[in-house]
Amino acid sequence: MSQLTFTLIQSDLVWEDKAANLLNFEQKINSIQGKKQVVILPEMFATGFSMQPAIHAEEMNGPCVQWMLAQSAAHKIILCGSLMIKENNQYFNRLLWVQPNGEIVHYDKRHLFSFAGEDKHFTAGEKRVIVSVNGWRILLQVCYDLRFPVFARQQSANEYDAILYVANWPERRIDAWDTLLKARAIENQCYTIGVNRIGHVGNDIYHNGSSSIYSPMGETIYNKQQDEDIFSINLDKSELENMREKLPFLKDRDYFYKIK
Repeated sequence: MSQLTFTLIQSDLVWEDKAANLLNFEQKINSIQGKKQVVILPEMFATGFSMQPAIHAEEMNGPCVQWMLAQSAAHKIILCGSLMIKENNQYFNRLLWVQPNGEIVHYDKRHLFSFAGEDKHFTAGEKRVIVSVNGWRILLQVCYDLRFPVFARQQSANEYDAILYVANWPERRIDAWDTLLKARAIENQCYTIGVNRIGHVGNDIYHNGSSSIYSPMGETIYNKQQDEDIFSINLDKSELENMREKLPFLKDRDYFYKIK
């Protein structure tokens, strides 16, 4: 029960073309060899990081959510990725954790990227979300959340075992992505998993991926740049527990106001 297989799918995205993106990811999921448990797609995987939710957002019974449910059930996997979602006349950049029994847990992106106007089109989430599977507890995060360490901070010594980030993080700031993913792993004594996209948006914004997995000690387990890639790894929670027992740094942590 302490082992869990994660599959990271780093891919180019077709701008604002849901049909093309869903077909692409369906083919990629079908191609995964070996054990599949948690399959992770990038942020806004169906559209790219578009600021047109009035055109492209859907409700929770919409076609992209139904596609995720169908893929999850067909492959008996947890499928994770973010979509533009409309709810109560508001738009959210919503990370969905879709389970093969049809249950969905979601996290709404807390930190909206005002530099690109995301805060003018979307509503910020109000709470952190931690999901559980196979004895693991995983904190769900989206892209720009990575820059805000207090929001992700362990509030108890073993609150969660991994942080999962999905992103559309451009190459021009990729050093920050790499550095902060490693920092979140070290300071929280957990695995960090970051799934980014590749490819161009317009003429001047390029994404080089750098999807990564870091160990609780900050060691690079996986990093892939420039190319599309599908990478699977089986992580053992007992290794994390042994490390925390030998190096109980979190007992000396600072205490912040608790985030609901």
